[in-house]
Amino acid sequence: MPVAEGKSIQQTVELLTRKLEMLGAEKQGTFCVDCETYHTAASTLGSQGQTGKLMYVMHNSEYPLSCFALFENGPCLIADTNFDVLMVKLKGFFQSAKASKIETRGTRYQYCDFLVKVGTVTMGPSARGISVEVEYGPCVVASDCWSLLLEFLQSFLGSHTPGAPTVFGNRHDAVYSPADTMVQYMELFNKIRKQQQVPVAGIR
Repeated sequence: MPVAEGKSIQQTVELLTRKLEMLGAEKQGTFCVDCETYHTAASTLGSQGQTGKLMYVMHNSEYPLSCFALFENGPCLIADTNFDVLMVKLKGFFQSAKASKIETRGTRYQYCDFLVKVGTVTMGPSARGISVEVEYGPCVVASDCWSLLLEFLQSFLGSHTPGAPTVFGNRHDAVYSPADTMVQYMELFNKIRKQQQVPVAGIR
């Protein structure tokens, strides 16, 4: 969600949440999604000029007992929360990229069968962007309810309503899973990082 003209990130978030409340949405607590970036350790790269791989280790407060590990354009591993401890033991293979932690925090809203999460994306102490997540509870196949989701999004995002997420590309009739949500957050975080032109890792 782009920042409204002449407004700060926080003011835009407040505008969005006010629109949701005017629609009749009710606050349902808070949420947090965080992402730490790891890159392949230099010692594991064989030939000179070989590029390292990036891995994103993510957490989502909606799934408090799970940890998600995603590779760029690759699989998503869902493990328990002890995966973070394993990453410390794997430091010979994967190293945490400096100043790479990015997260979004905000408020959850319930509106009929829709769950809406509006968050502020931060890197370190500063706000970098806005995230909006919408879930339609009764449906598990995203393509079956995309037009309904789109119509609902237009009611409070207006012209900023996004197109279909890339995660649906070749999985049109697949059952939607938590991994699909995490892939979309990874894409959002990477897009925000690129806009800020903050290098994600020393090896690329």
